Amino acid sequence: MLLKGKVHKFGDDISTDHIAPGRLFHLRSNLPELAKHVLEDADPDFAKKVQPGDFVVGGNNFGLGSSREHAPTIIKLAGVSAVLAKSFARIFYRNAINVGLPVLVCDTENINAGDELEVDLSAGTIKDITTGTEITFAPLPDSMIRILNDGGLVAHIEKHGNFKLD
Repeated sequence: MLLKGKVHKFGDDISTDHIAPGRLFHLRSNLPELAKHVLEDADPDFAKKVQPGDFVVGGNNFGLGSSREHAPTIIKLAGVSAVLAKSFARIFYRNAINVGLPVLVCDTENINAGDELEVDLSAGTIKDITTGTEITFAPLPDSMIRILNDGGLVAHIEKHGNFKLD
């Protein structure tokens, strides 16, 4: 699975409130509308700037806070192909995979806003086309790649009739 796009860089401790502002709780039954506000508390213009295939790049503890499964969902709905961070809150990580949003633990220190990346989920490589550097990460297990390719856990189960590990 090869992904290409531009970087939108954020720092440490991006919470689910930054991703899906609590004041917009009433929109959680209208996810396309909520996606128009994705990450606006971290970058008010993010939803206007993001293009299909782009990457969200964070620092440590991305997705901390409440277990809002709509947080990774609206990141995906905004067109983001993957989130890269030094570390993730455990529930955000699991929710992201469940909705079909790749989340990669890697060193993001030298990835800059605006860089163009090419990410190979199976090989565990990130090529920064802008700087010519390459970063490695632990490749995602085949079972996780299948879940992502199917569009998330529910779509995977609907397609296979169960949770298919092999």
